[in-house]
Amino acid sequence: MPEKSIHEGHRARLRERFERGGFACLADYEVVELLLTLCIPRRDVKQVAKALLKRFETVRGVLDAPAEALREVPGLGVVAPVALRIIRDTATLYLRQAVEGRSVLDNVDKLADFWRARLGTLRHEVFEVAYLDHHYQLLEDGVERVEEGTVAETTVYPRQIMTSALRRQAAHIAVAHNHPTGNITPSENDKRLTLALQAAGRPLGIKVVDHLIVAAEQTFSFRRAKLIAP
Repeated sequence: MPEKSIHEGHRARLRERFERGGFACLADYEVVELLLTLCIPRRDVKQVAKALLKRFETVRGVLDAPAEALREVPGLGVVAPVALRIIRDTATLYLRQAVEGRSVLDNVDKLADFWRARLGTLRHEVFEVAYLDHHYQLLEDGVERVEEGTVAETTVYPRQIMTSALRRQAAHIAVAHNHPTGNITPSENDKRLTLALQAAGRPLGIKVVDHLIVAAEQTFSFRRAKLIAP
């Protein structure tokens, strides 16, 4: 049998197994292999998939790996790393839009899901604000990226945030920023900023309901840690 037919038959069987039972029916290397069939046509990619998992350990590790590191894996080529990034970012966008569809953000768990979907995979630090009405419903155009900085530092201005809240007629705000290092321990600057936001909002009747620090796997809530007054 021609080599091309063997590869096509293997790919078809892989797709059929996925259609029957999803990723639960596949080993991790087969999940990566299935993704690679979308990126690399008419070639056996099983060994490339195994090499990727050997280097990056998990499917998530493969999808989170920088394109430069992926291109170092023999057989992957130049285009496939970009395609894998597209696949990952599409999944992230899907999850973010699903979370944003929950219009009421009235507890820490919902806020944590919301911000982790938006910020959890970013490699640089950003600071965002969600503007909410009296019922903790996200206002239209209710998320603003206030600052985008380096991994080490982000500068945020409470007056700017409160001006935006007044313009949107927000009753509450929830703020969040990510720590790309994975360490969600709040810094002294994080604590000072939270106090400054509360002080700026108090005379305006705008309540800071929470400040969350987000990493890929964890989220720190100032409210849950009792660092924000109820």
